Amino acid sequence: MVVVPRKLKSKDKIVADPKGLAAILAGLQSQGKTVVLTNGVFDLVHVGHVRYLEDARSRGDFLVVALNSDESAEKLKGKGHPVTPLEERMEVLAGFWFVDYVTSFKDETVGPLLERLRPNLYAKGTDYTLKTLPERDVVKALGIEAVFVGDRKAHSTSKLLQKIRKRKFAER
Repeated sequence: MVVVPRKLKSKDKIVADPKGLAAILAGLQSQGKTVVLTNGVFDLVHVGHVRYLEDARSRGDFLVVALNSDESAEKLKGKGHPVTPLEERMEVLAGFWFVDYVTSFKDETVGPLLERLRPNLYAKGTDYTLKTLPERDVVKALGIEAVFVGDRKAHSTSKLLQKIRKRKFAER
């Protein structure tokens, strides 16, 4: 008899409970694994997101992506955002092979989640620096290394939405 292991489904990578995720990550770190955490809205995923996440994952053994809740995304990006609801954004990101865990947060910044999860590295895009990083005090206090990943920011969901609107109205 041959036993075939069950394939991991993308939804299996979604961990809603920060306490449970903290335990998983602590276990990985106790084995000498490097955990990278990054965060964002990730609405209408585009090539810039993929490059950013692949680069973040290349910095460690496990990549955790924390998504802004719908409410915090709207505060950050404005009315009408996000286009895609949180549960769907989480499932899309969990579908990438280079993303190991997906979670979400409701706070204005990811600082409180960084305090709870305590990753080895905190990855942000190249449009940030250590001086402009909203979580710089938390990162410094916890000894988490900040890394700036991805290519030069040339893509954005806002630009993508503008392009769609222009094409739609140009057809009329």
